[in-house]
Amino acid sequence: MFDSAMAFLQSLQGFPAYALLFALLFSCGIGAPINEDILLLAAAALTLKGVMEPAPLMVVAWFGLVAGDALVFHWGHRFGARLLRHRYFARVVPEARLASMQDTMRRYGPAYIFVVRFMPGVRTPLFFAAGSLKMPYRHLFIFDGAAALVELPLLVYGVRYVGGRWQEILALVSRFQGVLVFGVVLLVLAAWLLSRRRARQGRTPEI
Repeated sequence: MFDSAMAFLQSLQGFPAYALLFALLFSCGIGAPINEDILLLAAAALTLKGVMEPAPLMVVAWFGLVAGDALVFHWGHRFGARLLRHRYFARVVPEARLASMQDTMRRYGPAYIFVVRFMPGVRTPLFFAAGSLKMPYRHLFIFDGAAALVELPLLVYGVRYVGGRWQEILALVSRFQGVLVFGVVLLVLAAWLLSRRRARQGRTPEI
């Protein structure tokens, strides 16, 4: 499915290419069997061939990513666990795992949504769990939107920087995606903890 979608995307130009990219990313967000990160890398590579331009690509991709996440979040917010009785949703978000994911979201709070954006394979269930906890919608748009603003320029300009070697990078990411994303998550968490530490030190009164 991914190969055929990318072949069709590469055959397009202008608005149809951006529209298809939006649809594919939105579908990824709601559980379609397409690797979202690989899709983004491949789409970024198409900017080297003139199929799309970097800035419009990032704008369209941002809306596609956040829209898909927002719909899953809304499903959790509106229907909760009872939606998981449907066969399709039970496959995407196993009901037996929902409670543990809710506990994770409670433990780390709304800011954990930022980290979830960098966690392939569990994004959809965790966004659903966050919604089922009745978290305000603004938390999703703030933290998920901010994470996408970090992720997209790194992917797009990273691919453009390596230029003709993008296929090697794509193969590497396909093989070691879990390790690479885990490293990104650790870096994000480290930066967040460091910022909190500095904020606490800044509030410490001088004696």
